[in-house]
Amino acid sequence: MRDSSSHRRTPHTPHRRAAAVALVGVSALIAAAVQAGAATAAPEKAPSAAGKVIPGAEAVKLSPAQRAELIRDANATKADTAEDLGLGAKEKLVVRDVVKDGNGTVHTRYERTYDGLPVLGGDLVVETTKSGATKDVVKATRAAIKPATTTAAVPAAKAEKQALAAAKAEDAKSPDVNKAPRKVIWAANGKPTLAYETVVGGLQEDGTPNELHVVTDAATGAKLYEYQGIETGTGNTMYSGTVTLGTTQSGSTYNLTDGARGNHKTYNLNRGTSGTGTLFSGSDDVWGNGNPSNAETAGADAHYGAALTWDYYKNVHGRSGIRGDGVGAYSRVHYGNNYVNAFWSDSCFCMTYGDGSGNTHPLTSIDVAGHEMTHGVTSNTAGLIYSGESGGLNEATSDIFGSTVEFYAGNASDVGDYLIGEEIDINGDGTPLRYMDKPSKDGASKDAWYSGIGSIDVHYSSGPANHFFYLLSEGSGTKTINGVTYNSPTSDGLPVTGIGRAKAEKIWFRALTTKFTSNTNYAAARTGTLAATGELYGTTSAEYKAVQDAWAGVNVGTRSDGGGGGGTSFENTTDVAIPDRGAAVTSSITVSGRTGNAPSNLQVAVDIVHTYIGDLKVDLLAPDGTVYTLKGYGTGGSSDNLNTTYTVNASSEVANGVWTLRVQDNAAIDTGYINSWKLTFP
Repeated sequence: MRDSSSHRRTPHTPHRRAAAVALVGVSALIAAAVQAGAATAAPEKAPSAAGKVIPGAEAVKLSPAQRAELIRDANATKADTAEDLGLGAKEKLVVRDVVKDGNGTVHTRYERTYDGLPVLGGDLVVETTKSGATKDVVKATRAAIKPATTTAAVPAAKAEKQALAAAKAEDAKSPDVNKAPRKVIWAANGKPTLAYETVVGGLQEDGTPNELHVVTDAATGAKLYEYQGIETGTGNTMYSGTVTLGTTQSGSTYNLTDGARGNHKTYNLNRGTSGTGTLFSGSDDVWGNGNPSNAETAGADAHYGAALTWDYYKNVHGRSGIRGDGVGAYSRVHYGNNYVNAFWSDSCFCMTYGDGSGNTHPLTSIDVAGHEMTHGVTSNTAGLIYSGESGGLNEATSDIFGSTVEFYAGNASDVGDYLIGEEIDINGDGTPLRYMDKPSKDGASKDAWYSGIGSIDVHYSSGPANHFFYLLSEGSGTKTINGVTYNSPTSDGLPVTGIGRAKAEKIWFRALTTKFTSNTNYAAARTGTLAATGELYGTTSAEYKAVQDAWAGVNVGTRSDGGGGGGTSFENTTDVAIPDRGAAVTSSITVSGRTGNAPSNLQVAVDIVHTYIGDLKVDLLAPDGTVYTLKGYGTGGSSDNLNTTYTVNASSEVANGVWTLRVQDNAAIDTGYINSWKLTFP
């Protein structure tokens, strides 16, 4: 049995020291597989005291000026950084964000260009110690950026036509190309290649603005990918009671401009669907009357929610504004007529809220405001692509921080809970939009990960991450919090002990800002959150084990005890070489001593060492020959090594007999072997 970490990268010392989305799903997009960003677990550290953050491990609160200085430093040395990372002569780095820890460690996030063209899916995070040594690098793709050509073989007009057709297929209204096709290097799904990116505007089927990004192969004209750029989200408010608002006085007139929070402004679109609208203003400093018929009421709710979200990110996570630069976004309310949605748009750097069915339930509750603004935070940090598994993680991140903003607010009229949109009555029957303790209660979201989850709407594929966060915070089973009763199950039927929301939110935020990349999938999210936890609490801590167990509770990876948390295991540790683009190979396990059928939650732990795991198809064969696909060809992207545990409903199979793992490499160049695999009967 060989060491499965044989392909892990090693840190290096640089040549010079580095200077000190919409709330509700409209329709599922065609989801292509996106690869996992690679993130290694932190070296083992012992925390100073049980349950305490390791001194210096947390990010410090940077003022906009301090952040700007760090970005200037990173820009001054980015050519040297590119050389140290072994990037090609035609590749350049573009600094996007920076995080600094109390111990001097700096996490710098970069985009890449190749021969002057943007590399989509080429983002990376470089972690540098106080001494200037490069400690770790997290890349969205491991593939070398070496496209065959930068000369397009098909005209841009063909890409534009294809993009318009894709928008029409989504029932878009009056689609038009609002950004002409631009040449890019597409590296987010396989071998980097020259492509066109076209952005289609107009409106989506439900009236939400359209920013459909379509990526077209510039050599063949084939569509490579598509994703949606719109990420769907004293005042007398409708949902939060009477609250204090940050306003500005100009002469004898007051307006909804919050000077203490980056000059965040709130505008009235008055049923319009474009433009900024009119800044809320008046002769007194009282806004709304708590009734939706008063236009100021929704404005007060939105303004209050934005202020709470600003304060939460600044006071809890040390981030000054969505971009970390101290600049406020803005809010628009009363969008359209009977518009039952809310959304974030990068293009306007703003949140927009409809008034709901009958224009009587504006989507301006605290958790919705936190949800929408978090789409902006995600866009300016990990940049999770809004499709496939990364899109589900994007949505879950907004739900996670939408809920934590609500808890942070401590508002008696809208208490903190793990329900999303419980105040806005979007279903018309008083039920929430989503449930974090058991996502499937909404009728569409998924409680746990499975191999095809990337093909469903991102609002529903967000379920496993929402569920993970609840389990990590509160644990499994029945409990009542702030008057709401929850009953959270686990996919393996085993309990999870929570570590508290305060720790869980710090872990997720650190992973988002220093470990996740644009293409992070669920497997990589587990790796990233474990790395973040290891840095904060140590890899032998109770917190680290809880993260492992919470992910196992949603069918991502194994338990902290190395398996399914107990039961009987059968393992084969004999290496089996996997031929490059060759015939399938097999490895067998004989199960004996069991009675009756296999369980509905049979755990199949697979450890395969192989570069570019997207080439692999992995099946489990039952004793009677029935095939259970564990991993389809073309999924997993360009990350190295497949080390995960799958849950299989094998209840129709006799337990005893010969079970077989079958693996086939379907594409050339990359090679590897089956290192080991294990069956666990809980």
